[in-house]
Amino acid sequence: MNARLTRLAERRGRLIAQAAAQRTTLGQNYESFRKPLMLADKGISTVRYLKNHPLWIAVIVFTFTALRPGRITEKLRRGWFVWQIVLRFFGR
Repeated sequence: MNARLTRLAERRGRLIAQAAAQRTTLGQNYESFRKPLMLADKGISTVRYLKNHPLWIAVIVFTFTALRPGRITEKLRRGWFVWQIVLRFFGR
């Protein structure tokens, strides 16, 4: 029984050393992928957030269209003008 415990203790020591070497190797290999993985994680988090809060998608789309002068702004002006005419026509 004593020889068996000795073999188990030696094996345990080798496995602990092997695990430490593997952790070191993994840490070195992970460093090169760290930034892309962080970016992917941020992207996934953003998609999940927008999926749970769809109103933000509308706000983002409206913001981009409002900041881009041109068609949308002109249509909004025309719509406001028509709305004012309709309100005056019906006396409100």
